[in-house]
Amino acid sequence: MPPSSNRRRVEASVAPRSKLPIAALAGLAASGFLCIVTETLPAGLLPQIASGLRISEAIAGQLVAVYALGSLLAAIPLTSLTQGLRRRPVLLATIICFVVGNTLTAWAGSITVVLVARFVAGCAAGLAWGILAGYARSIVRADQTGPAMALAMVGVPLALSLGVPIGTFLGGLVGWRGSFLILSALSVVLIGWIIFKVPDAPGRTGDDRPSLRRVVAAPGIIPILLVILAWMTGHNILYTYIAPFATAASVRVDLVLLAFGISSLVGIWIVGRLVDRMLRMLVLLAIGSFAAVAVFLSLTGGQGLAIYAAAVVWGLGFGGAGAMMQTASADAAGDGVDLAQAMVTTAWNLAIAAGGSLGGVLLTTGGTTLLPPAVAALAVAAFLIALAARRFAFPPGHRTPLITDPTISSTSHPFLRKAAAPDDVR
Repeated sequence: MPPSSNRRRVEASVAPRSKLPIAALAGLAASGFLCIVTETLPAGLLPQIASGLRISEAIAGQLVAVYALGSLLAAIPLTSLTQGLRRRPVLLATIICFVVGNTLTAWAGSITVVLVARFVAGCAAGLAWGILAGYARSIVRADQTGPAMALAMVGVPLALSLGVPIGTFLGGLVGWRGSFLILSALSVVLIGWIIFKVPDAPGRTGDDRPSLRRVVAAPGIIPILLVILAWMTGHNILYTYIAPFATAASVRVDLVLLAFGISSLVGIWIVGRLVDRMLRMLVLLAIGSFAAVAVFLSLTGGQGLAIYAAAVVWGLGFGGAGAMMQTASADAAGDGVDLAQAMVTTAWNLAIAAGGSLGGVLLTTGGTTLLPPAVAALAVAAFLIALAARRFAFPPGHRTPLITDPTISSTSHPFLRKAAAPDDVR
């Protein structure tokens, strides 16, 4: 491809915009929200699903596990296979899979059909997570990528804090089958929104398509993935078993989750405002505060107001976790952003599975008192990895996207600037 063609392609992808394209980013955020709510909805409907399908609640709980398995297995290969395709049709295909999967789940008469439908929907979610961050970056100016990714990821903390309560509420109103049909209807509405409000973006073709090996080898990627595994495994140990932990501390589970959810929204707002200027500081503060909460709970067990305060601090750090990790991995991967996001999705789902499994073992072995020390150990490990990964994974100073096209200079293009030196602190 001639240099002038490269220049036109990159300039087109960062066409001037006076403001963030809120409507487009809201469509991407809604897609992420749909991914998470579709995953967590069964958790609030387990008794009804078990009764309706004449199975045990333990088997009904596998609706969440098989969805996560689909995301885990499909994220990297599907993202790699679809690199060359235009972004909007790929995203629409994932939403159509949610329509089909949730509709089949609602009408299925056997657990086998439900599990297959859930697995397919999980595969679609893995692909959606693989492209959302790169898609968000492609429709804004280079200096808007931090706020854009924070806005595109706002659906995650919303869904994590509201997914189970929504399922429980809808189940009481329309039953478990009606709840999945409502999700299907919302998916259809989202398809229309994406068609009319979200601009298309090109895929990568030919030599422009980075290999998986090259992205894995990019400096900074491995430390970022290790941070995600340690941090999110610790998070999911506590989040998955927050009900027995809160009950043991004699506090209301719903209020703890509400405090966590509200502070998560505040956290993602803070990250959206500051991620371009102080990514490293935000990461260290988020993980460090989580480690401090875990140590505090380990020493005190938590009582009354202390539990609510801990949930607020925990939520503040977690709210922007998705945006921070995806921003860091996208910067480290350069033009391999989509594959990097697929790796982030894989690591995240591994952490969900590991947190649930490890937390279950700890709960069975020694009760809720064993949960905070394990969380503290993992959080400290994540903090130390992030602290050491100063040069490439979480560099200090003002972050600016790397220029990956050698035919474009930072002076000739008004929306691209060279990255600050790793040791630049300001």
